[in-house]
Amino acid sequence: MAAPKATFMGTVTGTITTAGKHPPMNDIVSPAALYRLMTFLSPAFPVGAFSYSHGLEQVIEQGGVKDAAELEDWLSGILRYGAGRNDAILLKETLLAGQEGDASSVIELRELGLALQPSRERHLETSAQGTAFMQTVAKSWPPDAGTTAGKLFRDLVAADHDPWPYPVAFGLVCAAHAIPVKAAATSFLQAFVANIVSAAIRAVPIGQNDGQRTIAGLEPVVFEVSETALRSGLDDLGSSAFLADIASMAHEIQYSRLFRS
Repeated sequence: MAAPKATFMGTVTGTITTAGKHPPMNDIVSPAALYRLMTFLSPAFPVGAFSYSHGLEQVIEQGGVKDAAELEDWLSGILRYGAGRNDAILLKETLLAGQEGDASSVIELRELGLALQPSRERHLETSAQGTAFMQTVAKSWPPDAGTTAGKLFRDLVAADHDPWPYPVAFGLVCAAHAIPVKAAATSFLQAFVANIVSAAIRAVPIGQNDGQRTIAGLEPVVFEVSETALRSGLDDLGSSAFLADIASMAHEIQYSRLFRS
């Protein structure tokens, strides 16, 4: 039997509100920006991503994902209709606001990114990783305070200790380190896929080769969602990945667990 899809409905659409608001997007990735992008999304970067499954552990427990094909189907739904798409939009909006030094917009995006989480565990997943990411960057990779985005990063880190949703934190750091938005969004989604696949390798379990085939199979979906996010604005935020949301809620009371979400 095929795996239940993570969504019941099609993508949420709306009015794009950012047209003309931001300068043209630069797709050129410098060697320094590429190095930092790879470092920030490396499994070795200490954000604890390995300890989260985005509710997948509960789905596996209930028999909804039993092999690589079902895993790919499940992740495709989350990317297109759930957190993948929303996170890419939040990342893009934050990066562009950071480039402009718009502190009030970044703070609003931080609050919005936390408010959008459908469950306690998903709130923990994004806030714990995002806050750890900001703290690690501040200590190990502080941006140049002479740039608009670099100064904004330093000012916001020094101003308070409120939690940061992961895509908003990542977007601000990419702005501060001159990482182009298209590369940032695409890489962030690929890293999300890779992390959930890693969880499935341990929990289904599936083999390493099946895991890599799943990541390869989702490449066009990642590109599609990234392109969609770059054309979208905050009015386009929305999720119909209800089964994934319900799984994250049920996971809170799962008796035996490997993952925090």
